[in-house]
Amino acid sequence: MKKGSMSRIGFSILGLALLGGCYNNQSSTGTSTSSETKQEFTQLIGSELATADTSLATDTLSFYMINNYDEGLYRLDEDNQAVPAGAESLADVSADGKTYTVKLRQDATWSNGDKVTAKDYVYGWQRTVDPKTASQYAFMFSNVVNADDIADGKKDVSELGIKAVDDYTLEITLNKATPYFSSLLAFPSFFPQNQKYIEEQGTNYASTSDHLIFNGPFKLEGYDGPGIDTEWKLVKNDTYWDKKNVKLSTINFSVVKETSTAYNMFEDGQAQDISLTGELAKQKADDKEYVAEPLAATFYVEFNQAASDSPYRNANLRKAISYAIDRASLVDNILGNGSVVSTGLVPSGMSYNSETKADFTKDANLSLDYDQAKAKEYWEKAKSELGITSLSFDFLSSDTDATKQVTQYMKAQIEDTLSGVTVNLTPVPGTVRLDRVNSGDFQVALNNWVADYNDPSTFLDLFLEDSSYNRGKWINADYNKAVTAAANEDANDETKRWQDMIDADTILNDDMGIVPLYQPKEAHLRSSSLKGIVSHPAGAQYDFKWAYIK
Repeated sequence: MKKGSMSRIGFSILGLALLGGCYNNQSSTGTSTSSETKQEFTQLIGSELATADTSLATDTLSFYMINNYDEGLYRLDEDNQAVPAGAESLADVSADGKTYTVKLRQDATWSNGDKVTAKDYVYGWQRTVDPKTASQYAFMFSNVVNADDIADGKKDVSELGIKAVDDYTLEITLNKATPYFSSLLAFPSFFPQNQKYIEEQGTNYASTSDHLIFNGPFKLEGYDGPGIDTEWKLVKNDTYWDKKNVKLSTINFSVVKETSTAYNMFEDGQAQDISLTGELAKQKADDKEYVAEPLAATFYVEFNQAASDSPYRNANLRKAISYAIDRASLVDNILGNGSVVSTGLVPSGMSYNSETKADFTKDANLSLDYDQAKAKEYWEKAKSELGITSLSFDFLSSDTDATKQVTQYMKAQIEDTLSGVTVNLTPVPGTVRLDRVNSGDFQVALNNWVADYNDPSTFLDLFLEDSSYNRGKWINADYNKAVTAAANEDANDETKRWQDMIDADTILNDDMGIVPLYQPKEAHLRSSSLKGIVSHPAGAQYDFKWAYIK
């Protein structure tokens, strides 16, 4: 995976104030609400919307929005299981696990009145893997027949392993059995797209909300463009096939990057959901409207090792920086929102041993220590090997209040421990950070990844040599071998595949190809009247279809 060119994307949650919540099942979400109750609320978030184009989305906020204004074959329920949405029922899967036959519901429509048909799925998938689109999420289709060859320009998009048998029947063909494929069918990259509408819009498509149509529970309104808009809304889609179960009429979004400002707006009743970090998170932890949710995500430091003379190719330098960071103090005293220290790239609470049910992190048994003596020892080795006496580097990050607190703390620790090292903080808007890391325009960056699905491969595939998400260009042959074996020759042997992935995470830690920091929780203050929100630690995070104001 992660072939092709946050988060994964990947999912990028860096600096975003996203909404978590408790979930009531569909029967409870049908609870009658007073006709006088206004089904509207306001959420404050920490970043501009990077894109509204399904094929171009890479970050958490974009996927979050798309998941609410569009819909694919499946949605994820409160137990993170795929349930039918645009499909009438779950797919009929062949005995070898390679062929999926899906019957579409015939009452699904686009907001312009067009029917949602099998051809919309075929076109949407083809558009994403087409190299002309330059989708960074084309890699997600890697297990679909011919997807990689199409993305590499070797085959035509018409040869992708998906076809419309008739208007309401899809046939999907995979290269190999893929245990997590059903969860992918609930992920926004796999949603349908209306070819006629997109081609009519041309370069204007998805540039604003006026150049979009929708097939999900909500419509996007008031969106004025990628990376520039600070206010927009989701409004109920009256053409949605299941509109009777959609209770909310409007969700307002405003970009507010300072936690203290957001808190004051919550207290004044101007917002019903905000994100908390640091002292405010600790102070409000016992508040009845405080909510903290774990995410299947990892924040990490990435070094640009692309140039042959890059000092960051030196493993001892990377290890020196890692040992200089007190992760426990970072999560307890700076974040203060329940986030936990990373032990490796793969986070906890996401994937489990099929035989013992042990968490991946327990089986991997890795650690990332804070040790000033070792940090200084590795720094001395690095200086000798690099022929330097000092080092100054720019540390790129998003410009939200929480992220700036994290990088300021890390700067102080690194400079205090490693004599001669100067860290120049470079906070920029989240969309700018994404553009810069994607283009390799950085020295050292604070990046993150949120799981696209519940399997370690969603993280480990990131740092394959040919992955477009390996932005720092770290290369390790043993790592490549382990990850490739898990995806190919050991794919159907659960024990061997599990060990391959443990080996890969171990290799990454031992070489400190990147420096994992912490697994985040998102702490929020949310009005107690807001009910029925579905939240997911992996995949598109939030679903308002069944939410309502009580």
